[in-house]
Amino acid sequence: MLIAAVLDAVAVGTPAFDADAATRAYLATFNGAARARSDAYFEGGYWLVLWNAVVGAGVAWAFLRLGWAARLSGWSSTVTGGRRWLATLVWALVFLAATSLATLPWTIYTDFAREHQYGMSNQNFGQWFGDWAKDFAISVPVTALIVMGIMAGVRRSPQRWWLYAGGFTLVVMAVVLTILPVVIEPLFNKYTPMADSPLRTSILKLAQGNGVPVTQVLVVDASRQTKRVSANVAGFGPTTRVALNDNLLNLHDDAGTLSVMGHETGHYVLNHSISLMVGFGVIIVIGFATVQAVVPALIARNPGWGVRGITDPAAVAVAVVVLALFFLVLTPVTNSLTRFHESQADYFGINASRAPDGFARMALRLGQYRKLEPTPFEEAVFFDHPSGRTRIHMSMEWKAAHLGEPGVQ
Repeated sequence: MLIAAVLDAVAVGTPAFDADAATRAYLATFNGAARARSDAYFEGGYWLVLWNAVVGAGVAWAFLRLGWAARLSGWSSTVTGGRRWLATLVWALVFLAATSLATLPWTIYTDFAREHQYGMSNQNFGQWFGDWAKDFAISVPVTALIVMGIMAGVRRSPQRWWLYAGGFTLVVMAVVLTILPVVIEPLFNKYTPMADSPLRTSILKLAQGNGVPVTQVLVVDASRQTKRVSANVAGFGPTTRVALNDNLLNLHDDAGTLSVMGHETGHYVLNHSISLMVGFGVIIVIGFATVQAVVPALIARNPGWGVRGITDPAAVAVAVVVLALFFLVLTPVTNSLTRFHESQADYFGINASRAPDGFARMALRLGQYRKLEPTPFEEAVFFDHPSGRTRIHMSMEWKAAHLGEPGVQ
């Protein structure tokens, strides 16, 4: 009864409204087995961070330890007539394909079996494998071309390549973000215009009123893969588009959906694509500098690997090991960088949508697969978004500060 009374107060904005009490009331509506299941799912992801790095580094290390990376380098040079750029491309294609296949059993567990274990997936194995195969067919050649470009820089400037490689990676990220909505994502899902409705009108009004150059809202059939809810404003310039997934639309919570679209609009208006690229670009440069400092020493200490130096394509396998451990150690940094941007978008979104209760309901909905109430340590280290508790409390504080104002939903 107390929870109901508090939520009623939240809904109507009575003088008795208290942000802390309202937050507790929202959190209290998701308890028992469902909350325990959500916590177990998310906490298991903490270990996946470690094991993903171990598996990736372990497979690359096996290629080095068994001499396969070096033999592949020699074979690639032979079949390409010694043309170093082409030999690097061939080496990368084979290495990336082989390591992807070697880690496929682990990927099946993390992305298919575990998702079914916790009731998050809507795909059978054939459907899942079809998506994996498409991703494989795209990512292997694209990544191989990136490796070829970086290794060209290594050969040209063996001491300063890491700095140039950082700039090259930024350009690649910008290109990928530009073409992703119109070239890559439609290969995995169907995007259709949202039917006319008051919600569509509100979303377009919110987006256009904040400078997003769009004239339609797209709906993506994400329910064919997952039970998650999401939305985004993606692309640059002419490729900019607003999309929400059908799981979100099927909740029939217009205020909640509008608050999510306000959040995504915030990413666009606040130029988060650019600031995140710069932030991660700096981290990547540091990662490349670490490779430059560590990889030659590792090669010198392990002559049995057969790697001829940092300009040898086989050195990429050594770099994979180093970068896997580097990004594992930097997990709190990368998560905090992303979480900071997400928090900014949260504030923008709730101001734009003026739907604090809708936003709180969406945070609670995300709590079905994200731990709602982590410890401060967990949130700082493992969360790349603010926790559900943090988001609900922020929205209730916003409502407390705007009680009685027109347009608050």
